[in-house]
Amino acid sequence: MDIVIIGSGNVAAVLGRKFNAAGHHILQIIGRNAAAASALAYEWNTVSSNYLSAVNRNAGVYIIAVSDEAIPEIIKDLKLPGKVVAHTAASVPKEVLKKVTNHYGVFYPLQSLRKEMKGLPDVPIFFDGIDELTKRTLEKLAHSISNVKVVEAGDDARLKLHIAAVIVSNFTNHLYALAEEYCRQEGLDFRQLLPLIEETASSIKDMSPKLAQTGPAIRHDKETIQKHLDLLNNHPQLKNIYLLLTESIQQVPDWSGRSK
Repeated sequence: MDIVIIGSGNVAAVLGRKFNAAGHHILQIIGRNAAAASALAYEWNTVSSNYLSAVNRNAGVYIIAVSDEAIPEIIKDLKLPGKVVAHTAASVPKEVLKKVTNHYGVFYPLQSLRKEMKGLPDVPIFFDGIDELTKRTLEKLAHSISNVKVVEAGDDARLKLHIAAVIVSNFTNHLYALAEEYCRQEGLDFRQLLPLIEETASSIKDMSPKLAQTGPAIRHDKETIQKHLDLLNNHPQLKNIYLLLTESIQQVPDWSGRSK
């Protein structure tokens, strides 16, 4: 397919690389950051612009890969009648694009994407479209770059997925950051925890996270919990989170505990 990418950040960069690797032709990249857009254009042997008025109108698909809050400004004066146009945001309804074209939709990659990634990660794609032409076009594009999961998902389903994604990715990573800072302050090496992190993540490929739960909270080990809380007196933020998560673990019904 001939594709124009609007945006030059993390999502635009990774999707563009996957499109390129799949044999698609990226006609143009448009980004407000001229240097970033130019760098990606050089990488993909194409052209760039930081003006939407200069958009190439010969593409089959236009992917708007910008932040949620930037979408209204980006599309304010964008008119691409007859073209398939999709944004990549989970929490923005597809109807935001209805004044841009009569073939609008969503192309949402459910993955944490960073421009500096050394490899091309597996990316589940959730797509939606206002009509069959849009849906089939975006579905075909998704299958060309995803080896894991391609699913049609409406606005409500994508928003719910996004909540779950924030919990398992952003919130979990924040806990890693807090643990790293705790280790630093206590003279410990955070890297010693990496095998545990990897094993926990790997275990839920084969079992429910509920069944994989271990630790003093699930065992109702009051003595160990109290020792931990005493040690966390000098780390009030971490102590509050420890208490909150301990209570949450103990309140979930039908746990099958595991002991470490």
